[in-house]
Amino acid sequence: MLALNKIRPGVNGLAVIEREVREPGPGEMLVRVHAAGVCGTDMQLYHGAGAFAQRLKLPTTLGHEMCGTVIALGPEAATPQGAGRVKVGDLVSLESHIPCWNCNACRTGRAHVCPNTRYPGIDIDGCFAQYITVPTSIAWVNPPGTAPKLAALLEPLGIAVHATLEGRGVSGQTVVVNGCGPIGLMNVAVARHFGARRVIAIDPNAKRRKMALQMGADEALDPTAAPPVQTVRDLTHGELAGVVFEYTGSPDGVRNTFAMVGALGDVRWCATPGQPMDFDFGAWRKSRPTIYNIHGRRLWDTWDVAAPLVYENHIDLQPIASHEIPLADSPRAFALILAGEAIKPLILCE
Repeated sequence: MLALNKIRPGVNGLAVIEREVREPGPGEMLVRVHAAGVCGTDMQLYHGAGAFAQRLKLPTTLGHEMCGTVIALGPEAATPQGAGRVKVGDLVSLESHIPCWNCNACRTGRAHVCPNTRYPGIDIDGCFAQYITVPTSIAWVNPPGTAPKLAALLEPLGIAVHATLEGRGVSGQTVVVNGCGPIGLMNVAVARHFGARRVIAIDPNAKRRKMALQMGADEALDPTAAPPVQTVRDLTHGELAGVVFEYTGSPDGVRNTFAMVGALGDVRWCATPGQPMDFDFGAWRKSRPTIYNIHGRRLWDTWDVAAPLVYENHIDLQPIASHEIPLADSPRAFALILAGEAIKPLILCE
């Protein structure tokens, strides 16, 4: 089969190569991949930056956001979480975290923060390929008739839903989405759906600001044109935001995030910085924000909320999928992101 692999360390090092299809073992399924989305984590792997890049063994097929059809199942006895739940012919999306299901976190309903988590596209071969072999325990079965290109976006949507519903939610709040990559843009729409009074989006990219307005933002601010903290202060008559979603992962963006949150407000930390950063938490001690560290999706609570938003047309994700790139030409998806031309390229793997 064809597969997009990271074959060399450092920047780029991508190549579309032939790989063997691995037959499913106990508790696994073989899936024919229809569409797969390029994520910010994939971009970190492209650059060879961050903790995930350090655990990548080369060559590895990248990718973890996808939709495909189950074409074979291995013996189910080893994974009761998947037993009987997945059938050949099912259209599945993937939960990108593979928990151990045995640790204290997994046993107490917190599998999304399992310390033994493995990831497709990092620890095992991922979905930028014609086929992928993964545990059945991470399959989300979509109803018949679901559009595969939308089903491929359910995993990142889940992060936005998880972040929005954490803590006291967003109902009646002024919220700021700081950083409008694909998940930040989804968060704009999700926050609007769950009752945010006002949604302010911030991003230096004009395409993304325009998209944020399309997804439901009331304002879309360019942080390079005017200081966003002062603008948010002016828009809120000095009150600042009740909730700020941090998606930039940059030192300046993080400083802005904490400066934009009002007294006793929430910071929902969704970013995965590519490198360590210095930050003076003491500077914000007086306003006493609550910080929620958002990691993935709650299993399977978040999926139960997120997926019907798409199935029932409450949220339109089609504008997020800005480009469709054939697998054979898939390195171009990364080039489009680097050029600032793409929101979320989908790699078509059939």
